Amino acid sequence: MAAMGRPTLRDRFDDAPTPHIAHPPHTHHRDFYVATDGSFSRDGGGLGVIIEAADGERVARLAVADEPPDNNVAEYRALHLGLDTLAARAPADASVGVLVDHDDLAANVNAAVLAARGPDFRPLTDFSHPPGIDHHWRGIRARIVGFDAVRAATVAGRDNPAHPLANAPDEYAHVNREPARCRVPGTRGDRLTGQVPPPSRADRHAGD
Repeated sequence: MAAMGRPTLRDRFDDAPTPHIAHPPHTHHRDFYVATDGSFSRDGGGLGVIIEAADGERVARLAVADEPPDNNVAEYRALHLGLDTLAARAPADASVGVLVDHDDLAANVNAAVLAARGPDFRPLTDFSHPPGIDHHWRGIRARIVGFDAVRAATVAGRDNPAHPLANAPDEYAHVNREPARCRVPGTRGDRLTGQVPPPSRADRHAGD
């Protein structure tokens, strides 16, 4: 279960704005919540991911060293990694809440969700994403379509629990060795054996 006194991702998601999508509070409730962050510096960057079930039980944490060309690309890579990781461990009919500290990324995710409801998958307005993320944006959109429902919300960087993992991946490398878990909504779920490698990591530089 969630640590006592520490806000769960659900708590943070409930209090966060969701660009482009207006909805009553009860529609916030998701099966899984994914917080991601990407960092960039001249000395190298990192990707941070935290995934929790609705009751606050941790599903996965990742702190991965990376070499993105800029901070924008790092943010998209981090979300691609997070959604790939969840897709490997969750049922396809899961509903997902995404937490990021990048306003344009959250807006693009929600615009893609709305576009996925149309017959031609075309957004009402053009996506506004930075150059160099084509491969990762295609992967993100594929995951959006693959889940039953997805909604993205924005939090301040200081309130993003994935921020420390992204900014100090070497210091937090031990979280990558935590037992892999798969939680199926409505059951206790099954524990997986070994680490499930997210599909996007094998070709992360493709299209950049």
